[in-house]
Order: sequence, then C-alpha cells, then structure tokens
Amino acid sequence: MARSMTGFGRGESNSDLGRIVVEMKAVNHRFSEIVFRMPRQFSALEEQARRLVQEQVARGRVDVFVTWTPSARTKSVQVDKDLAMAYYYALKELGEEIGSNLELTADTLVRLPDVFTVAEAELTAEELWPPFAEALSSALSGLVGMREREGAVLAQDLLSRMERIEQLRSDIAQRAPLVVEEYRARLTRRLEELLPPSTGVDPQRLAQEVAFFADRADISEELQRLASHMVQFRSTLAGSGPVGRKLDFLVQELGREVNTIGSKANDAAITNLVVEAKSELEKVREQVQNME
Repeated sequence: MARSMTGFGRGESNSDLGRIVVEMKAVNHRFSEIVFRMPRQFSALEEQARRLVQEQVARGRVDVFVTWTPSARTKSVQVDKDLAMAYYYALKELGEEIGSNLELTADTLVRLPDVFTVAEAELTAEELWPPFAEALSSALSGLVGMREREGAVLAQDLLSRMERIEQLRSDIAQRAPLVVEEYRARLTRRLEELLPPSTGVDPQRLAQEVAFFADRADISEELQRLASHMVQFRSTLAGSGPVGRKLDFLVQELGREVNTIGSKANDAAITNLVVEAKSELEKVREQVQNME
C-alpha cells in the first residue's frame, strides 16, 4: 500500500514505573532520518527503539518525543543524618551563646537545606523497555495509519492524472499520422506555387522529401515507451513497500519521452497536447515527492 511521508502518532503507557507518552511526527525527506528527544534514562534504549521504527518507516524524517512522569516507586527519599546532626549542634551552640533555650525538633531540622532529598532510582534498560515499547508501538501504529490514509488519497490523485496523460497520449497518437499527410499537402501546394506550370512536381522528389520529414517526425517509439512507463507507474503504485523513489524515476522517464515528442512532432496541435501533458506531469512530480 502506497504511503505518504507525513503523519503523526501518539502513544501512552501507564505502569508502576509511571506514565510514558510518545509522540511521533514525520515529514518529507529524501532518505530515512529518525531523531529522538527523550529523558536521559531512556538513552540506552535509543538504538532498540530506532530499529523498531525502521521496521515500519522506510523513508522520511521522523521526530520522536518522549516524556516520562515517574511514579513514587522510581523515587527514594534520602536523609543526610550527618548534616542534620551538624545543624543540631550548631543551633544548640548558637542558643547557648545568645542565652536562648532553642527547642530543636525534627520538624525544624527537616526544613533546613539538603537534610532531606528526593532522588530518582536508577532503572535498568530491561525495566524501562516494556512500557516504553508499548507507548512507542502505539504511536508508531498511529503514524503508519495516517501515512497510509494520506497515501491512499495521493494514489487516487496520481491515478486520475495518469488517466489524463493517457488520454493526451492517445490524442497525440491519433494526430501523428495526419501530420505527415498535411505536410505532403503543404509541400505540394508550395511547389506548385513556385514551379512553372510546364515543369510540374516531381513525384519521386516529393516522396523523398515527405519520407525524410516522416522519419524526423516519427514519434511511434516515444509513444510506445510512454505507454510502457505509465503501465509501470500504475503497477508500482499498486505494489507493496516504499514506492516513492521508483515513482520519481518513472516520472523522469515520462517527462523525457514527452519532451522528445514535443521536439520531434513539428505540429502545433501536438505541441499543445504536449504542453498539457507536461503540466500534468509536473503535478504528478510534486505529489510523488510526498510518497514514501
């Protein structure tokens, strides 16, 4: 199924380690680029997470944002007893010097700086991976789903434009044989105007000139290759896996054939059809740039 390169996905997991939220945003890029922005505790999981994303995203820039709200289980309260006792003796000594009977309670001590600290527990990668993978997989599923939906819309648009180009190719193919006949008629009239009536037009010489023109203006091979490229384009678009690069190549080939037809045809009507075909191809090229 054809996919676009843009999309968004969000996933969340809740466990005894806390709440993990993963948001993924994908945009167009010539290659595959995955950028993670996450807490330092998840750094060891980056390569594992990257492989998981690469299994389903072959092309485009993907920004992965990870936020973590730790649970109480991941935190510990630490008491600096030595510091607390230092505060105690210092305050007691101060009270004796100023002649004040200070009442030193635990409530007083815990309010003093650095006596109590809250520290995050050191969690292993094995502990963090299951809830992280759950949130990441959910976000990835949403991202891929959006890319597939947008890809289906793009594919439908591309197919409709291919139909229009096919119609233009058919019109050109019907017009091409008439070009030689019209050239014969124009050349005959011109020679009759220029030559004396007694001389007349040399049929053999006329046939040679018409044959030379017909050879230069022959676009049958280009029309055949154009049709072949369109068949490949449709087949590729209906295939599985990333198709963007191959479609881009086929658009270049289609453009090459259309340009050659325009340069060889030597006919105003065909030139107009070629201009319209090139306009459609340019729109196709723009859409293909969005395909994975």
